[in-house]
Amino acid sequence: MFSHVVLGANDVEKSKKFYDALIGATGGKPGFADDKGRIIYMHNGGMLLITKPINGEPACHANGGTIGFKMASTAEADAWHKAGTENGGTTCEDAPGIRDVGGTKMYLAYLRDPDGNKLCGMNIPG
Repeated sequence: MFSHVVLGANDVEKSKKFYDALIGATGGKPGFADDKGRIIYMHNGGMLLITKPINGEPACHANGGTIGFKMASTAEADAWHKAGTENGGTTCEDAPGIRDVGGTKMYLAYLRDPDGNKLCGMNIPG
């Protein structure tokens, strides 16, 4: 359903360091800059772009919004979370772990990126 996600950043280089580590923890390559200075990640069929807002206003996070990243295992989710917290992200919600969501057990790991965007690494153990 989704083709890509674009996130605004106030410090694109700081965000690149964070997302390089985060995406790298799941086997992805570092982001690359296009001719407009946007950082682009392509991994596992998805695309993430990091950019200064085109309207010139400061970047801010969406209150209530979360971007989910599919994890191949609970170990990958833990590595993803650790990479994020070691590279400018902050943990949020509960510690990474199993949650019962409507009768389905899900392993969830939540972070905020350097600009406050809420991210979730999710694995459905099986």
